[in-house]
Amino acid sequence: MRYHLVATLSLLGSAALALRDQQFPVSTAGEPCIRPLDITNSDNGKPHSYSFGSKIEEWRFDEGPADNATGNLIFDTVHSLLQHWSNTRYRNGHNIVPGVIPTGTLLYHGTSRNTIPSGPDWIATDPEHSLVFARGDGSGWHLTLAATRPLKVLYFDGSSAAKVSEGTMDTQDIVAWGEVQPERVFDEQSRIKDLCSWGKEFGIDGFARMEMDFEVMLCDFTAGVDVVSFLHVRVLAKEKNPWPYRDPTPPPPDPDALIRTFEVMHSGSWHNRYPGDSRIVLDLTGLVSLYDIALAPSLVPVQDISHVKRKLIEVITRPDPGSGIDWKTLTHVIVDRYADRLELMQHLLNFTSSDSQELLQRAKLVQTQLRIMFTPYLLDVITVPSAGGSGVDDLQWASPIFRLCATTHTTVIKNQMPLMTPSERLLLKAIEDTTREICRVTTNMWAVGVMSGLDTLFPVELDGGPGVAQMMNDWRRDIQKLMSWLDWSIWIKCRPACGPEEMCYLPTWPVNAPRPKLPRPPPRDPRNTTDAPAEVDHLADRVGHLPEDPAVKDAFFFIGTPTEEWRKPHPKCIRRIAPYEF
Repeated sequence: MRYHLVATLSLLGSAALALRDQQFPVSTAGEPCIRPLDITNSDNGKPHSYSFGSKIEEWRFDEGPADNATGNLIFDTVHSLLQHWSNTRYRNGHNIVPGVIPTGTLLYHGTSRNTIPSGPDWIATDPEHSLVFARGDGSGWHLTLAATRPLKVLYFDGSSAAKVSEGTMDTQDIVAWGEVQPERVFDEQSRIKDLCSWGKEFGIDGFARMEMDFEVMLCDFTAGVDVVSFLHVRVLAKEKNPWPYRDPTPPPPDPDALIRTFEVMHSGSWHNRYPGDSRIVLDLTGLVSLYDIALAPSLVPVQDISHVKRKLIEVITRPDPGSGIDWKTLTHVIVDRYADRLELMQHLLNFTSSDSQELLQRAKLVQTQLRIMFTPYLLDVITVPSAGGSGVDDLQWASPIFRLCATTHTTVIKNQMPLMTPSERLLLKAIEDTTREICRVTTNMWAVGVMSGLDTLFPVELDGGPGVAQMMNDWRRDIQKLMSWLDWSIWIKCRPACGPEEMCYLPTWPVNAPRPKLPRPPPRDPRNTTDAPAEVDHLADRVGHLPEDPAVKDAFFFIGTPTEEWRKPHPKCIRRIAPYEF
């Protein structure tokens, strides 16, 4: 888990990278876990040549990414924006991105009172989420709104609405208060007021976050939205006491409450994968990433926070529309192109045999998959040396294929650099770094296979048989390191796949979070004679406050999860129908 920036903001810059090391990587069972920055350079500190020219010396197979490179992390987090699965796996966000909620989008708010909020409050993008908070004596009020114009929002990635003192809210604290204040993790009322106060100058309507599902901290319920309906809804049987926490021997929770709890998680799962929650449209030309080491390289707290806030103001006030490049689609195209193929090769390489012929046949399968990956780049003019060497210099004949693979997606895009915003140039560099490393590793593997006589399109005469066993071990190591460096959440899945009555699930706040030490609940509103929550008792606080409050005690239940499982969430199948389990 990427722990909080803490008051010193030591997370910013290269120190931030260590946090991803604390959540589980893509790993084959029985093999060492390699985190994104674990691939060491084989050039012993020599400067890297990352200019995308055509000179062979610029495309050496022994020049991997620098130890403090963050391009892979920027690429992965940008591709993961608004995807529930990725942002549940890595709860601490590192990006702030401006965006809009399009005209006509429906938004939802649940409450125990028949009053539309008069100040900032929370709205959900799915009614299953908001209905949890439509609570009174078995019934509540459910407000449906529609955007009458594009609503201007800022999105904080990660599980940015999860109230845990591990860093999930740090980026919000920086914007609202100019410093990280982990002791105020439950001070949501101040947080939303101060964020909205800060954003008013820039015309920001709200702030998008994620917990079990996506939500928006809406600053003004009278600006940019109209009421579609405000309904008094039945949610539980009135005579039932679904969460009798104060009973010495409480009975099992009411099944209807369990259904509602599960359906919030279920609705969040609709946005697990690309494109994520598409009702929030992000403007990547204004991306602010804490993985941008040029933004906060010094690790000096005051200066780094000042840089981040100044950068944020620049991107939300700039008149420059950017280059028009669809960065979101481009990152997805690259993940689509390589994710399945790398996973298949990892599977094929997870193979051992004492039979040399079986091993040879498996190596040929891997070689075929590698060649398929490079089919668009296999130049007919390529001449393979006749010797069967596999050293770095022996493989440089394949460097034109390496270059084509690494640059095809970005060669023409680079012509648009004069029109790009600084955020776009950061994205371009992240894409270049990511595709370069994918192509460096896999082209090297393919070239080794060619020189070992495994490729039918590029036959090589060998004096003896290929050293297949060692080559398979090297390939297995290379694929594992590459996939761990990329660390794409698309590879994190339930194995075997879940059945039709199940869904794949990662431990999610608040249901699986360790039980928090909560502040004393605020005093009741003396004017509230119905014993319902006061007006300030908003959605996020009700999720955060455990069931000391009888009006909201059934909103969610906290099962709790062993610390290690919470820190390194692993996917599991849970039931979609009773009996539920989390």
